[in-house]
Amino acid sequence: MSIENQVRQSLFDLERALKDSPFWEELPPEVSAFDSVEPFYIDTMPAAQWLQWVLLPRMHALLDSGAQLPEKLSLLPYFEEALDGAPEDIEPVLRYVSQLDALFIKNHQNSFDPDENSDA
Repeated sequence: MSIENQVRQSLFDLERALKDSPFWEELPPEVSAFDSVEPFYIDTMPAAQWLQWVLLPRMHALLDSGAQLPEKLSLLPYFEEALDGAPEDIEPVLRYVSQLDALFIKNHQNSFDPDENSDA
């Protein structure tokens, strides 16, 4: 399976975990919440909102357009700290955030060619 298909499946899994949790919201945040320049929009929306309303749509848009995917994601450390709630609600979301991170680590390692960076 291509990395793009793996990422798309991981995004669907994350969305399903969010929908099955109390984090899922039917209505988007106020438009002003999207004006943040901070990582994860930490100053304008809770972590789960960022996953639902920023990460998922942007990653799907990248995949749909055929644009280059990010070389690396490191979402899990933030979400381990930022998500607040019962373990049974948080753990499935963290599992799929971790899965998404791992796909990008694996893809980055597979695309790294040490000969390109040598001085020989």
